[in-house]
Amino acid sequence: MVESTMTKIGHGLAKVFGIQLQYRDELGQDLTRGESVFSVTSADTFVEEEPRTVDWIRDTVPNGDDLLRYGLGLFPFAHWITRYNVQWLIGDLVAGITVGAVVVPQGMAYAALANLSPQFGLYSSFMGVLIYWFFATSKDITIGPVAVLSTVTGNVVTQSIATLPQYKATPEVIASALAIICGSIVCFLGLIRMGWIIDVISLPAITAFMTGSALNIAVGQIPSLLGISSKVLNSRDSTYLVIIHVLQHLNACKLDAAMGLTALAMLYIIRSLCNWGARRIPQRKKLFFFLSTLRTAFVILLYTMISWLVNMNYRTKPKFTILGNVPRGFQDAHVPLIDKTIISSFSSWIPVTVIVMLIEHIAISKSFGRVNNYTIDPSQEMVAIGVTNLLGPFLGAYPATGSFSRTAIKSKAGVRTPFAGVLTAVVVLLAIYALPPVFFYIPNASLSGVIIHAVGDLITPPNVLYQFWRVNPIEVIIWFAGMLVTIFTSIENGIYVTVVVSMAVFLFRAFKAQGRFLGKVKIHSVIGDHVLNGNNRRQGESSQFDTSNNPDDGVRNAFLPLSHDDGSNPNIGFEKPYPGIFIYRFSEGYNYPNANHYLDFMVKTIFKETRRTNAFSYPRPGDRPWNDPGPRRGKTEASSSHLPTLKAIILDFSSVNNVDITSVQHLIDVRNQLDRYTSPARVDWHFAHINNRWTKRALVSAGFGYPSPQNDREPGDLGGWKPIFSVAELGGQDSAAHAAAATHEGRRGAKDLETGHGGGRRSGSSGKGGGDDQIHAHDYGVDGRSSGDGDSLEYAKRLAQSKAYSAGVGGRVAVVHGLNRPLFHIDLTSALQAAVANAEGKEGEGLGEREGDVPVQVVPAEH
Repeated sequence: MVESTMTKIGHGLAKVFGIQLQYRDELGQDLTRGESVFSVTSADTFVEEEPRTVDWIRDTVPNGDDLLRYGLGLFPFAHWITRYNVQWLIGDLVAGITVGAVVVPQGMAYAALANLSPQFGLYSSFMGVLIYWFFATSKDITIGPVAVLSTVTGNVVTQSIATLPQYKATPEVIASALAIICGSIVCFLGLIRMGWIIDVISLPAITAFMTGSALNIAVGQIPSLLGISSKVLNSRDSTYLVIIHVLQHLNACKLDAAMGLTALAMLYIIRSLCNWGARRIPQRKKLFFFLSTLRTAFVILLYTMISWLVNMNYRTKPKFTILGNVPRGFQDAHVPLIDKTIISSFSSWIPVTVIVMLIEHIAISKSFGRVNNYTIDPSQEMVAIGVTNLLGPFLGAYPATGSFSRTAIKSKAGVRTPFAGVLTAVVVLLAIYALPPVFFYIPNASLSGVIIHAVGDLITPPNVLYQFWRVNPIEVIIWFAGMLVTIFTSIENGIYVTVVVSMAVFLFRAFKAQGRFLGKVKIHSVIGDHVLNGNNRRQGESSQFDTSNNPDDGVRNAFLPLSHDDGSNPNIGFEKPYPGIFIYRFSEGYNYPNANHYLDFMVKTIFKETRRTNAFSYPRPGDRPWNDPGPRRGKTEASSSHLPTLKAIILDFSSVNNVDITSVQHLIDVRNQLDRYTSPARVDWHFAHINNRWTKRALVSAGFGYPSPQNDREPGDLGGWKPIFSVAELGGQDSAAHAAAATHEGRRGAKDLETGHGGGRRSGSSGKGGGDDQIHAHDYGVDGRSSGDGDSLEYAKRLAQSKAYSAGVGGRVAVVHGLNRPLFHIDLTSALQAAVANAEGKEGEGLGEREGDVPVQVVPAEH
């Protein structure tokens, strides 16, 4: 009652505002059995309903169950923590301690990149691994300070201090505020489940950014590695400038170079020896892995001991630069200071910082998820990053995200669950409280060697770049563009260039997507020297399913581009389905950016290969339109009488998911243009492979999906047009399998129909009045109740003898697409059959011939 009242109110308002609810009269008449005997008589009828906005809203707006799942999804650890066991603990313990031994020296080194004291790197390392496991969907990721994000943070701190000099002594205030702001943005994106946004950044863009950043960071550490004072050159200049300035000031190198270069060389030597040993002694591969993993901690401890021996008597004036005092515990814990002046000082860096937070973490987590056979939730990972950066600054942490090197170590160490992060946090906590006196003697040059060694793994190897070239040369150009911009300008410019150029290439492909005209070929499947028949049996082999000797049983139709630009054999010839019928495929969706490009090419080709139905005659040259001036003086116009007239267009929508108003309006304009071209006839528009109900609704609203009456006929008079529907087997008791297991009377075949004798009844059939007809109609998928006349039995006889029906449909069938959408087809074969049949029917009607029977396509459905 309420719905009826609302409907009446809606209709009343539409009348007041002049809205035509039924502004397109679809068929103007109902489909009857005479138009499609098989579809209506022998199969269940089906009228497809259009999707409604209220249904979309109901499906989109979350309900109580959705909100409950959303709330539980914010804490993934609840799904596995109750089943935690000793075996998992052993794996997590080994991985957690191993990562802890790596993250302590790396964290202090990366703090220098952020222009912060080393303890802030330890704070970020502790908070990252401690908080992440609550929200993690990856067991391998380790959140903490990383080289690239630390470099960006250092640039932000440097720029902000230039405008806010009062924070020169406390740069951690700016770093903490940056972490809070960027963390809240990332957390918000995760909470609203926008993890898909990271997909707009392509893999070449990410690798170019990582390679350029790694080179930028490595070159920026060379002055510290060699002991060149920051007063001599600025290590945060563009990469090429740093290289030039280093070469100019090599004479300024100090004893630090010995500590830095030898430490860097030792890191590479240890790794090479461990890799060599793992290859030579495979049974000790795990041992060599742990030795290689701990090389950073070993080198730092070794050079710390050397530094202590050298500088133990020179604490106030060491022989080379050392780390110095590192406070014990969390002495810098405080409530972060955030105000407008601080935010405005780095507001232009917020997009870059957010992008760097996301791309490395999400790319790494996805990669390791595929390697270790689990799926991450990008949105939930955003929540984890966001919460880490929101809470970390309260203990003095600066922006952190997932680390590639530590994640790889954690994965190879055999981590079992995200709880390993807690064990890593214990190691970092011990370092914060127990090791600060040891940290005093760590050489800065050795830490620079650790940084250079770590970022070296981020550089894209030449072999990977060659593989990119093999896949898509254009994206390799993007890669070089991003890397070179990073080297010659800055990291943030490299990010923007790679993202913008990737999006520009994507948009260019979308705007310039090329449609293709298709031709039909007959395909056979061959195994060795045998050609498969329709039942996947080799021809010549006996099979109980081979009930027909028809040689076409193993043949199927395929549709390939006429231009062979898909790489198909150019020697293969195509069958022309029918003169004046074109099959056109959209290659990359169909929306407003590419609609005009698609249809211009289609119309141009159609005009080239067809002629007008009524050719224009121009007695004088001045009568011709300006865009068709005709031949030059003294030349005769080429005859087009040998070309066919346009009859039908078949559009393959297999690559189309959604359409919009602009693209549909282009279709309407082209339809009107071609109708004038073929006047008084009209072009039939057939659509195959439509995968979206809303796309169907849009096309129907534009007048597609059903035939239009010819220009010289009354509305509703469709002439000789007859629909062809695809039907499929019903499941359950109406399936072919059930029919095969039926009683002997139900399996007798067409012979009983011909004689009119029934050997029994199927269970469930009523017995009075036309019982035999009812029984045998069911035997062949014909429901006698759907026809009130006496020819259903005769039709069933003809159907039982038909080639299409004997191909294996043994149960009841139903139409696949709605009877009210006869020009929407399940595939190109049925669309082509319908187009050809109706083109022949129109020509036959024009010649006064009798309209023949229209064939029926039977498509067995999956159960």
